[in-house]
Amino acid sequence: MNVGVIGGSGYIGSHVVDKLLAHGHEVTVFDMKKPHRSDVAHIYIDITDVQKATVALTGYYDAVFMLAAMADVNDVFRNPIEATQINVMGVATVLEAARRNNISRVLLSSTIWVYGLAAPQSVDEETPLQVEKTDHVYTASKVAAEMYCHSYYKLYNQGFTILRYGIPYGPRARGGTVLATFVQRAFRGEPLTIFGDGNQYRNFIYVEDLAEGNVAALQDIARNKVYNLEGMRPVSVREVAEAVKKYVGNAKIEYKEARPGDQAGKIANSDRAKRELGWEPKVDFEEGVRKYVEWYKQNIISKPKA
Repeated sequence: MNVGVIGGSGYIGSHVVDKLLAHGHEVTVFDMKKPHRSDVAHIYIDITDVQKATVALTGYYDAVFMLAAMADVNDVFRNPIEATQINVMGVATVLEAARRNNISRVLLSSTIWVYGLAAPQSVDEETPLQVEKTDHVYTASKVAAEMYCHSYYKLYNQGFTILRYGIPYGPRARGGTVLATFVQRAFRGEPLTIFGDGNQYRNFIYVEDLAEGNVAALQDIARNKVYNLEGMRPVSVREVAEAVKKYVGNAKIEYKEARPGDQAGKIANSDRAKRELGWEPKVDFEEGVRKYVEWYKQNIISKPKA
């Protein structure tokens, strides 16, 4: 397939590009930054301008991944309007550009954070979301983006697939993710800060597993559906800190007041992805932390200073 990856120079996007190429797809990266590898086409795109985005996406693409987003909840908290422009209007722009260019499908990166709006503790893709429970602009922006996908399908027959990600970790992680932050602080000899009591949990997902899930979602069966791409098991923030202590060395763990919008955690079922896409995560959290710390040592700690 001829596939475009909007945000393909970013953390998750770069791994999706790797996996797409490994599976034999033709790939074009759409991003403001250059890709991490030189064997893919690169086109600059402005997802805040529908005319420019429409021109950029001209090229007979079978599908386009929409991975560009303001993903750090702290950045979203500080910049709610800018987050809305990127996470909501950016998605609407890409859907419209895809419609104008007859691109069959847009695959949207969403998040299991949307399940903070669900009543049950154990959830799946059919669990109703109660929008009146929204308490963070990040969650609101992701729910709105999903609603645009459904609306564009019903009004214009624009195909979509929504992928609700667990919390990704692994090589190339951006600094704002919890594991990356803990590893950075541990190597600097700084305390590992936990907001709240540390019992809040996520099904952290190794980024290469997540990328494989994205590629699997190109199958026809995934058209106009929603999938959870979650990790193997729930992991508490306290366990994250303890794992970093194990692989980096002894570090002090400190606790601070919980942040606005933090979830205690939900159990998001990924059975649909396993059943329909043949996908399931393979890397357990403990192994993933070890791999990430080794990557960090080789690529960050040992990297020559400019």
